[in-house]
Amino acid sequence: MSSLSRELVFLILQFLDEEKFKDTVHKLEKESGFFFNMRYFEDCVTNGEWDDVENYLSGFTKVDDNRYSMKIFFEIRKQKYLEALDKQDHAKAVDILVKDLKTFSTFNEELFKEITFLLTLGNFRENEQLSKYGDTKTARGIMLLELKKLIEANPLFRDKLQFPTLKNSRLRTLINQSLNWQHQLCKNPRPNPDIKTLFTDHTCGQPNGSRAPSPVTSPLMGSIPKVGGFPPLGAHGPFQPVPSPAPALAPAPLTPSLAGWMTNPASVPHQTVSAGPLGLTVPSNAASMLKHPRTPPTSNLALDYQTADSEHMLKRSRAFGISDEANNMPVNVLPVSYPGQSHTHTLYSSNDLPKTVVVKLAQGSAVKSMDFHPMQHTLLLVGTNIGDIAIWEVGGGEKLVLKNFKVWDLGSCSVTLQASLANEYTASVNRVAWTPDGSICGVAYSKHIVHIYSYYGGDDLRNHLEIEAHSGNVSDLAFSQPIKQLWIITCGEDKTIKVWDVVTGSKQYTFEGHEAPVYSVCPHYKESIQFIFSTAIDGKIKAWLYDNLGSRVDYDAPGHSCTTMAYSSDGTRLFSCGTNKEGESHIVEWNESEGAVKRTYHGLGKRSVGVVQFDTTKNRFLVAGDEFLIKFWDMDNISLLMSTDADGGLPASPCVRFNKEGILLAVSTNENGIKILANADGVRLVRLIESRAHDASRSASGTVAKGAVIGTYGASSSAAGTSIGDRSATVPAIVGLNGDSRSMPDVKPRILDDSDKSKVWKLTEINEPSQLHSLRLPDTLLAVRIIRLIYTNSGSAILVLTYNAVHKLWKWQRNERNPTGKACTSVSPQLWQPSSGILMTNDISETNLEDAVPCFALSKNDSYVMSASGGKISLFNMMTFKTMTTFMPPPPSATFLAFHPQDNNIIAIGMEDSSIHIYNVRVDEVKSKLKGHQKKVTGLAFSNVLNVLVSSGADAQLCVWSMDAWEKQASKFLQIPTGRVPAPNTQTRVQFHQNQIHVLVVHETQIAIYEASRLELLKQWVPREASSSITDAMYSCDSQSIFVSFEDGSINVFTAATVRLRCRVNPSAYLPSNPSMRVYPLVVAAHPSEPNQFAVGLTDGGVHVLEPLESEGRWGTLPPVENGTAGPSPTSAPASSADQQQR
Repeated sequence: MSSLSRELVFLILQFLDEEKFKDTVHKLEKESGFFFNMRYFEDCVTNGEWDDVENYLSGFTKVDDNRYSMKIFFEIRKQKYLEALDKQDHAKAVDILVKDLKTFSTFNEELFKEITFLLTLGNFRENEQLSKYGDTKTARGIMLLELKKLIEANPLFRDKLQFPTLKNSRLRTLINQSLNWQHQLCKNPRPNPDIKTLFTDHTCGQPNGSRAPSPVTSPLMGSIPKVGGFPPLGAHGPFQPVPSPAPALAPAPLTPSLAGWMTNPASVPHQTVSAGPLGLTVPSNAASMLKHPRTPPTSNLALDYQTADSEHMLKRSRAFGISDEANNMPVNVLPVSYPGQSHTHTLYSSNDLPKTVVVKLAQGSAVKSMDFHPMQHTLLLVGTNIGDIAIWEVGGGEKLVLKNFKVWDLGSCSVTLQASLANEYTASVNRVAWTPDGSICGVAYSKHIVHIYSYYGGDDLRNHLEIEAHSGNVSDLAFSQPIKQLWIITCGEDKTIKVWDVVTGSKQYTFEGHEAPVYSVCPHYKESIQFIFSTAIDGKIKAWLYDNLGSRVDYDAPGHSCTTMAYSSDGTRLFSCGTNKEGESHIVEWNESEGAVKRTYHGLGKRSVGVVQFDTTKNRFLVAGDEFLIKFWDMDNISLLMSTDADGGLPASPCVRFNKEGILLAVSTNENGIKILANADGVRLVRLIESRAHDASRSASGTVAKGAVIGTYGASSSAAGTSIGDRSATVPAIVGLNGDSRSMPDVKPRILDDSDKSKVWKLTEINEPSQLHSLRLPDTLLAVRIIRLIYTNSGSAILVLTYNAVHKLWKWQRNERNPTGKACTSVSPQLWQPSSGILMTNDISETNLEDAVPCFALSKNDSYVMSASGGKISLFNMMTFKTMTTFMPPPPSATFLAFHPQDNNIIAIGMEDSSIHIYNVRVDEVKSKLKGHQKKVTGLAFSNVLNVLVSSGADAQLCVWSMDAWEKQASKFLQIPTGRVPAPNTQTRVQFHQNQIHVLVVHETQIAIYEASRLELLKQWVPREASSSITDAMYSCDSQSIFVSFEDGSINVFTAATVRLRCRVNPSAYLPSNPSMRVYPLVVAAHPSEPNQFAVGLTDGGVHVLEPLESEGRWGTLPPVENGTAGPSPTSAPASSADQQQR
């Protein structure tokens, strides 16, 4: 089906939904397979309509398609079975067992026996794992949460969970436009055309009025307009059509509607057609919009290899595509439901709210603002009334960072600010906030200035920018990325909103129009439109686009209150909370279609002290601090859901802040402190971190996911394990390595132990196997040296590529000894192979393996690997090991592969002929060829923050390329140490730091850190002995350490910030003694969520996983800080002689 035909199906779906043909809608969804309606699916599951559930699913997947599908059907049928048992309907239970569940016995016979055994019990709750099974409604709700996770992770549902962004009645609008065009072609067009049918083309009658009568009178047609053009076919929404729209280039009038300008401000109605709401236009490109109407984006399912496992789909066309996976952009991409559809949300209960006080933090001064780190979910940024900022590891109750108020460059400040500081050198923090990736944070002060810090993890917070943003109080700040640069938005007492470049500090926009000091800002992204809401202390709310055309919306907050605004997590629902001068507080949800309050929540006090603060979580709950309490609401219910005093000691209007997962809630206290409240998942997370920090016992981590697992199917990973017991939540994601385009789930926070700081520092030498945990992975295949090595994104498997072009995959299973199912040294993994026994083997026909530079890249969902070993590039299915396709036969051969971080259809391919191909896999076309290297390209790394691609080659040269035009921005050759002559084809590799600004460069003669945009050398470390060449190096997942392997078999661990050696693992500690065989690591890989775990691939074909002892907790101790700084110095210099002697 062509892309336009596919779009037509979506338009028909929208039309059927608007006309309330519900059954037909869902039949078309199923038969087309283009859109999986999660809300309809939820309703069927909640109502126990199991036949409808499976019938609807059958349009998208089958039981044996993949492990996700298998678990989806298993969970549904298991629930049917348990409900029949609960009703004591044994005949029905036996029928379900034989007809529905029997099919799973071939995959896991023991599990099927366990399920069958439940028939013999008087009450299946006698089974330990089912003892917590509650009532049917609760059980269905819990199952539904699991099903949604599985569906979202299933590649077959990729690109099918979001409905395209469409204006209301889009099909009707297109018909109107067609009629209008037909009318313009009439030889004698009438001013008031009479349309009575759509079955034939329209023509106006002759001037004398003679014309053939139309046989059909269409009920779709509205009243005839007074002048020119056709009436709309129907009006669906709060706006009534107007007979004469404004001229295309006329200034945009104000509208009280949010939707009027948000839905599509750049689109302009046809001059003689009135269709839908009259919104604001963008004059700068209005004319071009008339010439080039925009259509919603679409993807070709037949060319999308990540949306189907069937190979025949790829055989239809030479081209293939890669579906867009989890969005890495700092702004939200909003899911779009059918217009008129009610909001879809996951089922939660009040038990999911964090209500248990688990940690108390003593800040020391009154807390004014808090923000949890978006990726390290237990890191809390705090600002106080005396200007202090702090970063807390709430799990261990440890204050990692404390900075007192200080103006960094007083001489550059305005005279007004200098005078204010001379009178009183202090300022209160009004707002603290993280960027979406957590690499930068901002602080707004009560006196003129904003501070921007770069965060490198742990206790490493560095000054980045100081901006004198406003005259007087800076009330609020927020980060946004409307274009590819990261911006910070501020507002203040001078009644303005300003937009600044985070990297340079240059001002981009100033928005003026408020008549009172601006109190808050709320940037957002919707349907490709970036905008900012602002609120003032007089209760006025305005909205702005990133232009100089003034505010687009101007209306009053409820009660003319001093208000803050916030969206739900998925960006689809808008809320505000505020307090007016009389102390009346209002918390409301807005109807964006009408620009009016949709619902007002009850329960706030009538005499609030200060402005009530609020927050949202899980697309379901609201929280506010009011009347010495924490108050919760269900977003869909105006009545107060519950409240808690958090064991007392709260101020009248406490600050409140959820973490991203909604499992922790921070609240300020009267005693200048903070309490951390948690739900069951949050309690487990906090206890886990406490045990890691203080217990020094591996068994402590096993309590996190307590509860035996009866069994899993096949080679199930942590993402799709199957159990008939409780579906206990896994520990949520904590940090990601942003320099890598892969997702980074479940990173555990770094706990710093400062107890030994007073001792004399000494390099940690590990010489004996008893000094570390090491595991050699079991291997029954031919042992061939390891050329490439990587952890899967889930952290539960290791994939390698050997010299003879064969891939090997080891998977860890979830069990009592390893409840997380992640890679570890305490449990051996399984060398996994499909039942077919085939191996993933690259094309090596007519390839000289000695000259080849093997390379591979893994998809973000771990389902596919793209790989080459000197021949064609191959695409493999990681579940079946089947070759999905091959492309790009040499010459030249591929030498490095990297997925574009924002579009998985774009791949950067380093080539043997020194070029870089920017290749679009969907259309099978090389979009750009980059030329700048002199030898083969051996390394590529993307940066979202800088919007660049950094490349490295065998010529020891680095190049920086713009991702917009693919133009070279900078290049530099490495500084090769005196006396060192590298081999002719020595590989140079690159990897971005978590901040995506600094890049690690690895060469056999050195490791170095550069500032990527200018290629400024910040730090360099050179081995002292020329014989000890570096073979590979990599950042740890939190970018705090660098793991470096050497030809002498040793592995060094460096502190990344200073490139100081802190631990050396000698070969005697992990390699068997064999004088006749020289074995050493060729490649090293860091675990994606365990900062202290890494793996090495050896010349003898072995793979070892290494971890420090629990009693140590990490690799060595931090070296002492040099010259008062722990960060990279601005000068480029080799490592100190002391460091070199340690080698």
